[in-house]
Amino acid sequence: MKLLIVEDEKELAASMVSYLKNENYTCEVAFNFKQALDKIETSDYECIALDITLPGGSGMQLLKELKNNKKTDGVIIISAKNSIDDRISGLRLGADDYLVKPFHLSELAARINAIIRRKMYSGNNVIRFNEITIDTLAKEVRVKEDPVELTRKEYELLVYFLSNQRKVISKNALISHLWSQEMGTGESADIIYTHIKNLRKKLSEKGCGDYIRSLYGMGYKLTDQ
Repeated sequence: MKLLIVEDEKELAASMVSYLKNENYTCEVAFNFKQALDKIETSDYECIALDITLPGGSGMQLLKELKNNKKTDGVIIISAKNSIDDRISGLRLGADDYLVKPFHLSELAARINAIIRRKMYSGNNVIRFNEITIDTLAKEVRVKEDPVELTRKEYELLVYFLSNQRKVISKNALISHLWSQEMGTGESADIIYTHIKNLRKKLSEKGCGDYIRSLYGMGYKLTDQ
């Protein structure tokens, strides 16, 4: 799961990234309005933690840009302002939640998880696809009730496929989702191939069907058809 932290207080941003990485999120950071605008125009995120007051602009304007561009990224506003007007304005512009500073990092993580759950899994903690079941809170994968031991990247890859069932997913989209930094074309292709091969092998060993289709020149698709 890829997050964007938009926060100009670098010490706070570092603490947020450190904690959320331990919660198995991949994090990118923007310290000002321009950096944040560049990132939301070129990437998609499962959730954006957005400060209102930023060097060079306002978090509210970034919300407007997301809405104008019809982006569906989840957004939680983090602000030192405990103003009902700011809360209402943010929610009307499309924010999913509002958290007032100072806050506990555990609460931030819980709220981010809730936003992602609502947007991607219709509010459910459990994702099912044929004989595959994923508990997104416990981060457990089962095939016909038999647990499957996956690495962090294999787990994230499977969740991403199941969240985008029957959609063609490009290799670039997979790289962007699983890793926050760009890699060379050859290197990235090898890494994606290796992770998918290992994921298929582990699922197959538990008696799971092979639902991940490789589409030449296009990417991959998870489908049972």
